[in-house]
This record gives sequence, structure tokens and C-alpha cells, in this order.
Amino acid sequence: MPLTLARKDPGSFKTLALHVEADGHQLHYQGIGLPLNFAQMQARRRPVQIGNSQQFSVELANLGVSVRLTLHLDGRDYWVVVRQQRADRGDCVLKLISGYVPAHELNLPLLTALHEVAEECLVQSEAGWLCGRFAQTWLPTPYADTLDYHDEQHFSLQAQAGSTHPVLRGQMPLLERPFAYVHLPTASLQLVYNMRLELPSLARELSLFHADERLIGGHLVAELQPDEPDLYLIPLHRGHPTSELYTLQQGMLDPVDTRQPLWLSEAFAERDGWLVHDERIAWQDWIQRLRAA
Repeated sequence: MPLTLARKDPGSFKTLALHVEADGHQLHYQGIGLPLNFAQMQARRRPVQIGNSQQFSVELANLGVSVRLTLHLDGRDYWVVVRQQRADRGDCVLKLISGYVPAHELNLPLLTALHEVAEECLVQSEAGWLCGRFAQTWLPTPYADTLDYHDEQHFSLQAQAGSTHPVLRGQMPLLERPFAYVHLPTASLQLVYNMRLELPSLARELSLFHADERLIGGHLVAELQPDEPDLYLIPLHRGHPTSELYTLQQGMLDPVDTRQPLWLSEAFAERDGWLVHDERIAWQDWIQRLRAA
């Protein structure tokens, strides 16, 4: 049975549409128009066409953030991905931890990225659930009313190497230099932060879970499925992803059968300059492209 962690009113979410300009060196974005609620934002997420992938000016529906999270575990590095049923696109994919940026964080989307890690990546040890810290900033504990967070142990987030092509809100460069792409099928600008997660050395019997939100009865409900962790690890070899996939439960890595049909989100698809054309990419196609690179 799923465990309900929190309920939110989707009506409290407000964001802005974007005006985006890009050239071969950098990308600028700026919020435009009146605030949009969740339904109004979704109504704008319709396919858009851009003729030149390196230089353009376009209006887009929203800003999204993702975190390419590298987990260090027992001397080896792993990418973290989560499974999500995407009702708006009618599919199920493995994706990076991600979310929509509200209007009040358009100046500092890094905050949204950190909040998404706190909400979506749940780390459990034998002593309780672990909260997180980024530099001198504690991550929120969004499920403190339901989960028993450990008082003395926490995981640490660190920024890794960012993009060589700056992304600016107006004329202000963004902190931690996220990667950026325009997703044409949803008319959205997506920022990808490159981060590393370090676990406390004293933590034992670690398990990783994904908390996913669903719209139920007019509320966004965050749920945890104890028997379906929905958080997966892709091992890296010399910094490059391999063809293996695991879950982590009570300190044990359990392999996942990748011969079954698996799809990855557009963040893993091929990029054309600043643009991504595809909705998703099949796991096997992604592996073949990695091997050919």
C-alpha cells in the first residue's frame, strides 16, 4: 500500500511564460506576462518550431529544472534516475529528478532544484530518514510530519562542473552554471544542474526511494511505494554511464532487467544545438548511441 507523505493545493503554484534568446555562446531568459497557474501553464506546453538551433528568439511556456545527480556508493559512482508516469504525455519514463520553477524562483532556479532533490530522493538508513545539506544550506524536510528524519546524519550535495555556455536570467548569470536546452514538444526551457551526493560514512543498510506526486481529488498527493522504490542507479565507468541498472535496498544493489521495454526522458535524447526534438528515447537506443560515441 502506498504511504501518503503530503498533500498540496495545486492552485498555489504560479509561474511565468518566458522570452528566450540564444546564440552560439549563451542563452538569456526573462519572465513575461501575467502569472500562470498550473492548468494555464500546461495549456501553453504545445509543440513549437525553431528553425536555427544555435540562434533564436522565442516565447516558451515555462522553466523547468532537472538534477543530474551522481551518487558515490562503496567506491563507485552512479547516476540517479526516477520512474515517473507522465499523465500529460501518456508514458512512463526514467528521468532525472526534476520539477517546474515557480515565478518567485525564476531568479534562482537552483533553489527549485534543491527542493526537488529533497522531495523526490528519499534516503533511508537503519537509524531513520536522512535530510540533506548543500554547502551551508539545509535542504527542506518536506515530509517531516510523516517520516522520522535522523537528527545527526545527513547526506551532502555538491555542485559539479557546469556548462561552458552561460545561462542568464536577463543579464544575471545563473549560479552553478546549469546546462540548458529548449524542449520543442513542450515549448519549455529546461535547466540541468550537475550535482554530487555524498552519503554519511556511518550510515548503514541504506535504501533509496522516490516520492512521486499525483493529482488526486483536486490535490497534489506525494506518495511512497515501499515495495516499488522507483529510484534507480546507473553505474558509471570512468565517468561514463554503463548499460546496467540497479535499485538500492537495505544496503544491497538489486539488478534490474533492462531487456524489458524501458524509456528515458528527453534529457537523455540527442541534442541539436540548444534544442531537443524528442519526447523520450528507448533505453537500448540510448545505450547504442553511447557505445557509438
